[in-house]
Amino acid sequence: MAAAIGIDIGGTRLRAARVSGGVIEARAVADSSRDPSVVMARLLDLVAQVRDDTVRALGIGVPGQVQAATRRVLSGGYVDLSGFDFAAEVESATGLPVTIENDATMALLGEAAYGAARGQDNVVMLTIGTGIGGAVLEQGQVLRGRGSAGQLGHLCVDPNGRACVCGRIGCVETVSSGTAFGVHLAEAGLPARTRAQDLLVREDTAARAVIQAWAAPLRAAIDSLIASCNPDCVVIGGGAGAAAVAALATVPARASWFEAPVIAASLDDDAGVIGSAVTALRNRPRKRAVLVNGIPASGKSGVARALSDATGWPILGLDTIKNPFLTVLPPGDRLFNRTLGRASYAAIFDLVADAPQGTTVIIDAWFGFQPLETLTGHIARAGLTDLAEVWCHAPAETVGARYAARLGSRPAGHPGADYVPELIALAQRAAPTGLAPRFDVDTGTPLDLAALTAWLHSLP
Repeated sequence: MAAAIGIDIGGTRLRAARVSGGVIEARAVADSSRDPSVVMARLLDLVAQVRDDTVRALGIGVPGQVQAATRRVLSGGYVDLSGFDFAAEVESATGLPVTIENDATMALLGEAAYGAARGQDNVVMLTIGTGIGGAVLEQGQVLRGRGSAGQLGHLCVDPNGRACVCGRIGCVETVSSGTAFGVHLAEAGLPARTRAQDLLVREDTAARAVIQAWAAPLRAAIDSLIASCNPDCVVIGGGAGAAAVAALATVPARASWFEAPVIAASLDDDAGVIGSAVTALRNRPRKRAVLVNGIPASGKSGVARALSDATGWPILGLDTIKNPFLTVLPPGDRLFNRTLGRASYAAIFDLVADAPQGTTVIIDAWFGFQPLETLTGHIARAGLTDLAEVWCHAPAETVGARYAARLGSRPAGHPGADYVPELIALAQRAAPTGLAPRFDVDTGTPLDLAALTAWLHSLP
């Protein structure tokens, strides 16, 4: 299965992971830095540590404003990567297609794919760490505005408050981030290493004051986000996310017209790297084929048609290409039919080769009529990056009866009734290609189209 590397650039740590199917297969960590050249060198080292032959793309969560469509970093916080073409340099150094997003957006996409927000289309996420990041999912799509919407750490919660690095006053990041928690501790005269969890079990005035100063502005920001975005849920993540969720319990939400559950991220610090990897795989240059495979009369053409109707993906069928020639040309023997079949087989992949990146096609054929090496050569020539196989089969006698029933509607040149015993024997030994993830369909029973399409959409 294809994998991608996800990178999460934080103010304290640089995290990298090789991810496949939402599962982390390898990980590496390094210290962060304010120096972009140091960050770049460490990032490339992390990539080298976790990379293997399955890696197809690289995704990076970047602090600050990011215009994802153009891969431009517009501004930064602790780590400012806006002064050069960061994505292009990483792509050149690694040879991998690179996707960049704001780090909180990557965390949200990770939680939406495999974490606490899975199955939810409308989600607000806040990541509490060195600063406060944020992102919004609206009807399953990232809210972008003119390109970089979702800087939720810069919601104003106190117009007379502290100056923020963004140039404004009273942003929630200035009072409710991990950095701000340290400031509250210092102002209360408490040790710098004191944790929020420690203060939550204390009942003294200083402890309560710090928790209140840290959590109350965050509650105000969340209440405003719920009123303005009307989400299914608000997810709190980041390095200090779990502590922030616990602290919010001391500042209950007021009864209101506007309500949504506030929940803790379930992927913890892995949300960013998982989201980065998932997004990179989705965005990479790709060309995909669904191989609807099965012997003649196995029912594969009906499956291909149903799948095409459900997805909008076009069908390239071996018989669709071959039959017009059998109709126009003088009748030939079985060798002639097989020769046209080989030419039609090659034509299918010629068409795919000319298709643009991003294309998905359904190929309806019996792939076992040619050597597997021929198929793999066609796949490489067509530039296919992703394959899925739908293996269609039915009891041998059913296959034979189907073939016999349609003899009168087939163009001259197809094998006749004498082929039926051979086909029945073939049905007993035929097998899928084994070149791709496979979904088995017994065409002697009703097709579970929903299960098939869900399986295809679950593939990376």
